[in-house]
Amino acid sequence: MRYRFRWFHPLAAAVVAAMTFSTANMLRAAPPTTPSPHDVGKAGRVEPPPTGQVDFREAGPPDGTLASGYGMIEPNDRETKVAAALPGRIARIAVAEGQHVAAGDVVVELDHTVEQAAVVAAQADADAADAALVRAVRGSRHEDVEAAMADAATAKARAELSKGVAERTASVQAGGGATADEVDRARRQADADTAAAKAAEARSEAVIAGSRREDIMLARAQAMAAHARVDEAKATVDRLTVRAPIAGEVLQSKFRAGEYEQPGGDPLIVMGDTVHLTARMDVDERDVGKVAVGAKVIVRADAFGDKDFVGHIREVGRHMGRKNVRTDDPAQRNDTKILEAVVELDAPAGLVVGQRVTCYVTR
Repeated sequence: MRYRFRWFHPLAAAVVAAMTFSTANMLRAAPPTTPSPHDVGKAGRVEPPPTGQVDFREAGPPDGTLASGYGMIEPNDRETKVAAALPGRIARIAVAEGQHVAAGDVVVELDHTVEQAAVVAAQADADAADAALVRAVRGSRHEDVEAAMADAATAKARAELSKGVAERTASVQAGGGATADEVDRARRQADADTAAAKAAEARSEAVIAGSRREDIMLARAQAMAAHARVDEAKATVDRLTVRAPIAGEVLQSKFRAGEYEQPGGDPLIVMGDTVHLTARMDVDERDVGKVAVGAKVIVRADAFGDKDFVGHIREVGRHMGRKNVRTDDPAQRNDTKILEAVVELDAPAGLVVGQRVTCYVTR
């Protein structure tokens, strides 16, 4: 068996040599290839920017740069997130994105049909309480006084008549013309009519004297309570009407009419003062000593190439914290501490709230 396949070894060597020669010729004849962006990124190579566009990062920082850091464009006093105080169905969105509003303008209305009906009912109760108070303060009318006096006179006359009947019945009994029971009933009727006459006289004097001080105080307290319920109902309606807390531009409207608003979730409206924009800069802890209020700052954005936006530092934070701005640079360290600095821009035209920028603190 060993000698039968001796011829196989030279044949195999010849086949391998032929394949190697063919592969080398194919490689020499293949055209050059362009590396894909993925391969370029893995190899750590940097592709130049397209023709006609200048990458300011390639140009390097401005002359005299003391410190630099990434930043975010913000309204003059950050963003204001407007939410409702109560939950409810959104009846109307009164503003549109990009619209400028004044402080106090209505931006969103929640459905308040039931609450508005409560206002009407509370107002009716308040009107009734006011009428009762006026009646208590003014006292009885002239007609009421005359009617009370007439009732008292009628009751007095009835009491005198009953008294006379009782006296005559008693004298008749002495001659045997009336029984003891008849005399007793006549006396009791006279006593009842006398008591009714005294009550009518007391009512007449009360009507003439007018309302008591305690009655007036009670009526006044009831009127105040009724008006407080009106104010409470109106306040509920007002809390379902969302107003702009500041003057500024509507940057984002996150809801639509018919949707349900639940406090604690996303804000209804995001707005801010975009007349004066700022850049919130992350200052690396190593550069904190190079940053001070009033220092000149040059701001650059990818969208504007090498255009410089000039400003100055308006505020410097007093507490170190985590980075606010994250970039796509894999070499960037995210575990470093930063100090916030607010840069007031002189001419921010073109910049957009939320846009990432690079800030350079210069001499």
